[in-house]
Amino acid sequence: MRIAYDREKCQGHGRCYALAPELFDADDEGYAIVLVSGELTDEQLAGAQLAADNCPEYALTIEP
Repeated sequence: MRIAYDREKCQGHGRCYALAPELFDADDEGYAIVLVSGELTDEQLAGAQLAADNCPEYALTIEP
């Protein structure tokens, strides 16, 4: 599983990096930056799913 991020949907709410700071950060404008690439570990997957579930703009998804 991996994180898919749609920058055009992101509005900079910051929930992803507040909930999973090991996976996400913010750029200078407050938009998300994904810190990991490739396959997620089980621990990372839990944080990524939490962030995706809480993204109000649906900018994050978890893909196989």
